[in-house]
Amino acid sequence: MKATTAVLLMALAMGAGLARADDDTPVRVPVDADGVQRVAIVGGSYFFRPKHVIVHAQLPVELTVSAEPGIVPHSFEIDAPQAGIAIHTELGTTPKTFRFTPTQPGRFAYYCTHRLLFFKSHRERGMEGVLDVEAAP
Repeated sequence: MKATTAVLLMALAMGAGLARADDDTPVRVPVDADGVQRVAIVGGSYFFRPKHVIVHAQLPVELTVSAEPGIVPHSFEIDAPQAGIAIHTELGTTPKTFRFTPTQPGRFAYYCTHRLLFFKSHRERGMEGVLDVEAAP
């Protein structure tokens, strides 16, 4: 009986680890037939999904951001003017779409700027992701 319980607990722990790994899997954004890279990012209770996005420089990106329903407000910010990327918006359940063309490769953080008084910021609580811009193909 103890052996069965131990095996079951081990399987559950491994499954939880695999589920967590899937959350961190980078999303390589394909180039559509019209030459645009389209990606959607959803924010929620101290997370962004996906949390790692890969695009190419010198090709237009259409980024749609939204929030899961909830009572805690969130924002989306990416500030990389050196690469032609600067977005700051409040998130809601209605998607918002932004278009930009990254001008140079690099790794740029996107995050929520909100913070409740006396608590860690949403970014410090894990509401942060990475936009990797690779050299043009």
